[in-house]
Amino acid sequence: MATAMGKSTATAGNDITSLWFSNVRPNPQATMRLFCLPYAGGGAQVFQQWPELLPASLEVWAVNLPGRGKRMIEPSSPDLPTVVAAFTDALVPLLDRRFAIFGHSMGALIAYESARSLRRIGAPMPAHIFASGCYAPHVPDPHPIHHLPHQEFLDELRRLGGMPKEVLENQELMELILPSLRTDFTATEQYSYTEEPPLSSAITVFGGWRDPLTTKESLEAWRSHAKGYFSVRMLQGDHFFIHHAQSLLLDLMVTELRRTNSLASS
Repeated sequence: MATAMGKSTATAGNDITSLWFSNVRPNPQATMRLFCLPYAGGGAQVFQQWPELLPASLEVWAVNLPGRGKRMIEPSSPDLPTVVAAFTDALVPLLDRRFAIFGHSMGALIAYESARSLRRIGAPMPAHIFASGCYAPHVPDPHPIHHLPHQEFLDELRRLGGMPKEVLENQELMELILPSLRTDFTATEQYSYTEEPPLSSAITVFGGWRDPLTTKESLEAWRSHAKGYFSVRMLQGDHFFIHHAQSLLLDLMVTELRRTNSLASS
């Protein structure tokens, strides 16, 4: 483990790292890395603006999950533990400096389970976990949709508000992206929580006031998974406030990192 931890810079250009991560603005002087996990159906492009909007002391590493973006030809996995295990393996060589993990919706569950996976193998832990747009891991999925027939599944995607009308009405495009979308929802909705001690990492939870997938109570329930600092911050918007309220979201993340003494002055 110590050897792996010590060779991050040399490893940053290897095949596994370049496969799993997009580092748009490399910054060797950054005091912290921020690993960003997208929602179901999303890719690294979700975070492409973040490096320019966040302080230079944060180096953004957007995660490329199988089945989208430059990994489109790879099958996405309907099994969340499989995704977590592969992501953790790719993450370990990059943990030679302080780091935080952000995940939205499905990405929040991957972030949480990856932190628990790192703890099991004795690897460094994230200074901060940002769980966005996702009910607490032990809360049963309130409204599963992965099993729905085609049109009902599309109707639910439309209700969530994250997909443009032009895309939903483009039959050819939807046929291309629907399989990975349904697989992602399957992975999230069939996720099974197993009890472990709370995490030592600070945890901040973000939610949208009009998100049909979460309630304030289901977000507050994350509190039981934090041993120390914990906060819930609500933003205007639906499930995809990550886009509609991007500037405020990023400002709040920086504030939270500074509050927990995780981010050096920039």
